[in-house]
Amino acid sequence: MKKTLRFMAVPTLALAAIALSGSPAMAADQSYQSTLGQLNGSAGSGTISVDVTGNQAHVVLKVSGMPATFMDAPYPHVQHIHGGAQGVCPAPSADKDGDEVISTTEGAPFYGGIVTTLSTSGDTSPAAGLDLKVGGQGAAYTVDRTFELNAETKAALEAGTAVVVVHGLDPATLSAAGQAAKSDLAPTLPLAATSPALCGTLKAGQMAMPVGGADTGVTQETGTDTGALAVGGGLALVALAGGAYVVRRRTAGAAA
Repeated sequence: MKKTLRFMAVPTLALAAIALSGSPAMAADQSYQSTLGQLNGSAGSGTISVDVTGNQAHVVLKVSGMPATFMDAPYPHVQHIHGGAQGVCPAPSADKDGDEVISTTEGAPFYGGIVTTLSTSGDTSPAAGLDLKVGGQGAAYTVDRTFELNAETKAALEAGTAVVVVHGLDPATLSAAGQAAKSDLAPTLPLAATSPALCGTLKAGQMAMPVGGADTGVTQETGTDTGALAVGGGLALVALAGGAYVVRRRTAGAAA
C-alpha cells in the first residue's frame, strides 16, 4: 500500500515572523539551481534550488526514479553539497580501479568534499554526511527546508564550485566487480550504497521569492511501509544510522 511519510524539521522562524507581521516576503539575495544528471548508470532524476538570504539558505530538492528498497527497507539516499574542487561532475574516466563504478572517493577530485549535508531534518554539517536516518528515503522524495549557511558552502556557491551529489545505486545495475566491492566510505556497506547516482553544479540564476511555509521538512513517497531494517546485513545500516526513523504517516491524497 502506497503511503506518504512526513519527516518533520525545525520550523522556519523567519518565515513565521513575516507571516505574523503581514509584510511582504523578501526576495533572496541570490538563487542557485541545478538539474541533476545521472552517474554510474542511475535511472534517477532530480532538481534543486538554493535561495540564499543573508546567512540563511532555503533548499528545495526533488528526486525521483531512484532505487526504492535496500535490505527490505526504504532505500536511504544521502545527499550533499560538495565544494572546494573543480565544481564539476566526474566523467567515466574517473573510475581508476576498473570496477566500472565511480566511487565517492574517485569523484572527489571533481566535486570536492562535503560542505553541507542536505539532511531531511536536523544537522546539516559535513559530519552528518552518512547519517542514514536523515537521508532521503525510497524512490522519490522532496527535501524542503531552511538552515544557516556555513562559510564553506557560501564560498563554493559564490565561486561556482558547489556541486550537489545524491548517493545510492541499485546494486543489480553494477558490474560484477562493482557488486562485489565494499563501500569506500563505510566498509560494512556495499559499494552501491554510498556511490554517487545523481550530480549537478549549482549555478546562479534569477533572484527568487522564498518558497514554502513555516513548517519545513520532507515529503516521502515509497511503495512500501517503513519498518525495521532487515536482520543480519541490515544491522549495519541501523548502526550507521544511529537511531530509528521518526515518521508520521499520511494518506497518499493528503496535502504535504
